Amino acid sequence: MALVNENYSNLQSSYLFANIARKVAEFQKTHPDADIIRLGIGDVTQPLAPAVIESMHKAVDEMSQADTFRGYGPEQGYEFLRQAVIEHDYKPRGIQLDIDEVFISDGAKSDVGNIQELFSAHNTVAITDPVYPVYLDSNVMGGRSGQFVDGKFENIVYLPTNAENSFSPAFPEKRVDIVYLCCPNNPTGTVLTRQRLKEWVDWCKTNDTVLMFDSAYEAFISSEDTVHSIYEIEGAREVAIEFRSFSKTAGFTGTRCAYTVVPKDLVINTANGEKQALNPLWNRRQCTKFNGVPYIVQRAAEAVYSEAGYKQTREAIAYYKENARIIREGLEAIGLTVFGGIDAPYIWLKVPTGMTSWEFFDLLLEKVHIVSTPGAGFGPCGEGYLRLTAFGSRENTLRAIERIKTLKI
Repeated sequence: MALVNENYSNLQSSYLFANIARKVAEFQKTHPDADIIRLGIGDVTQPLAPAVIESMHKAVDEMSQADTFRGYGPEQGYEFLRQAVIEHDYKPRGIQLDIDEVFISDGAKSDVGNIQELFSAHNTVAITDPVYPVYLDSNVMGGRSGQFVDGKFENIVYLPTNAENSFSPAFPEKRVDIVYLCCPNNPTGTVLTRQRLKEWVDWCKTNDTVLMFDSAYEAFISSEDTVHSIYEIEGAREVAIEFRSFSKTAGFTGTRCAYTVVPKDLVINTANGEKQALNPLWNRRQCTKFNGVPYIVQRAAEAVYSEAGYKQTREAIAYYKENARIIREGLEAIGLTVFGGIDAPYIWLKVPTGMTSWEFFDLLLEKVHIVSTPGAGFGPCGEGYLRLTAFGSRENTLRAIERIKTLKI
C-alpha cells in the first residue's frame, strides 16, 4: 500500500500567494466592475528588452534549421551563458569562479526549494522571520520542521527581523546546520551591511553552518555599504551557496531563467564524520532530475549581458525603482512608517495601529481596490506589516497612491 509523505500535512493553509489570489477572485466575483490595481505579488510588468527579444528570435530561427537545431542541452547550462555570468557578474567584483561552479536553472525559487534535497532530514534550519515562504515550506516538505505549535514550527529556529533590530537579525542562540539569508531582503526590502555579512560568514565558519544566500534582487541595490554577491566576503566560498535570478533583473518571471553558484570549497559532513563536497552532489541531482533550461531562453539570458541588453534592462530596473520611490514617499506623506524601497522593489510598511496585516489587506482591497501582501503571510514577525511591490505600471502606481491617500488612516 502506498503511503503519503506526511510532511506535506504540516504545511500551513495554502501557499501565501495562492491564498491572496483566492481572496481577490472572491472579491472580483462580488464586485465585477471593480478596477483592481495589483501591487501584491512581485511580478514584473515591463516587456522583455529589445536585445533579449532579438536574441530569442535568432535562436528560434536556429531551431528551424537542421544544422543549427539543438535537442537536449547540458543539464548545468550552456557554456556560453555560464561564462557570461562569470565574466559580467563576478569577475568585475574580483570574484573568481570555475565554470563548473555555476548551474543554470529555470528559477531561483526552484533551486531554493530543490537544494534542500542535498541535506539530511536531521539538519536544524534557521530562517529569518519574516521570510520568503519557499525557504520554510521546502524544509517542512523535507521533514525538518517538526509540528506546528502556537504559530511556529517546533524544530525551526526563527530569527526575528524587524524595525527594533534594524532588520539585522541576531545570530541563532543555538547551533544550526543551515541558515537562510536574503539580501536585498524579500519581503522587507532592506539590506544587511557588508560588515554584518562578514560577521555572518565568520559565524557560519565557526559553527560549521551552510549559508543559503538569496541574491535575487541585487540589481536593485543603491547603497554602497552592502554586497552584490556573498563571495565579495572573504571566506564565503567555504560556507555559502548563492542564488541569482533573471526574473527581476531582466523581466524573466515568465521566461524562466536563473543560476545557482555552488563553490567546490564548500563541504559538509557525512554521518561517519567524513567530508563531502556539495558541488558534485548538486551536479548529480541536476543531471538526474533536470534536463536543462531551453536553448532559446539561455540565448535570451546571454543577451542581458550584451552592451544593448545591459543598458535596456537597467532602464527597466530604474523604472521600477522610481515606482518604489513614488510609493515610499507617498505613504510617508500620509504618516505611515515605511521601510525598504531603496535597494529593493519592495516597500514594507507598518499597518495602522489596532489592525492586523490581513485586516489592512482587506481594507485596501475593499475600499480602494488595491492588492497587497499581508506581512503575517511571511511569518509571525511579519504581523503588523504589509508589503507593496514596485512592479506595477507607472500609471497604476500613481493611481494606487492617490487612492490610499483617500483612506482615513
